Amino acid sequence: MTTDPKHWSDLFETIKRTVFLPINPAGWPFICIFAVVAVILAIIAQPLGWIGLILTIWCLYFFRDPVRTVPSRPGLVVSPGCGRVVFVVPDQKLPAELDMGLDDGPNFTRISIFLSVFDVHVNRIPIVGEVVQTAYRPGAFLNAAIDKASTDNEMSATLLKVRHKDKDVDVAFVQIAGWVARRIINQLTPGQQVVTGQRMGLIRFGSRIDVYVPDDCVPMVSVGQTVIEGETVLADFGSAEKPREGVAI
Repeated sequence: MTTDPKHWSDLFETIKRTVFLPINPAGWPFICIFAVVAVILAIIAQPLGWIGLILTIWCLYFFRDPVRTVPSRPGLVVSPGCGRVVFVVPDQKLPAELDMGLDDGPNFTRISIFLSVFDVHVNRIPIVGEVVQTAYRPGAFLNAAIDKASTDNEMSATLLKVRHKDKDVDVAFVQIAGWVARRIINQLTPGQQVVTGQRMGLIRFGSRIDVYVPDDCVPMVSVGQTVIEGETVLADFGSAEKPREGVAI
């Protein structure tokens, strides 16, 4: 057994990052509020204190930020969010808030992921590239699982310029608020260089993410599939396969 201090230090750091529950910094104000309320409720009545404790633990769980192993092969588009695929729709236009959201612009395939209140809500970059534009739109707070949420709900859209086969292509993703969610955080700025799997923001509390890839980028997921942010491959620029289909069993 080694006695090298660096070995043990690296081992402890690995355990801390993968075993213990990392919390996103944006969650600590809410966790503290929940904890203070739990103490007040416990002073008022012990059963209320237990309810407050359970809610505080849930808040900790909601803002968890797990370590992910990100696929690194060029051309892969990974999921920016954790949840369930609810739509895979070809021949779509980008949201009008982005400069390319025009009727005569190119077509995209939209892959929509619904995030429940039990999913990880930290969002990640789907593919390496440069941030060309970000756009915010106020709107409604419809159920994020329905198709109309793409056009009517509050959202924050990001357009990336991606290098593929010696040419620039566009990939976009849109953070969409749900009927519970009331806050979208997008930490990106135009001109920023980003890498696949990089953390870029989050949505509180229950929401959706739409990913727009060019029509020649093959979807690798099907409706109903559960995906993990930063790990699950949504689409592949280098695939010669047909779009994947799934059967619920």
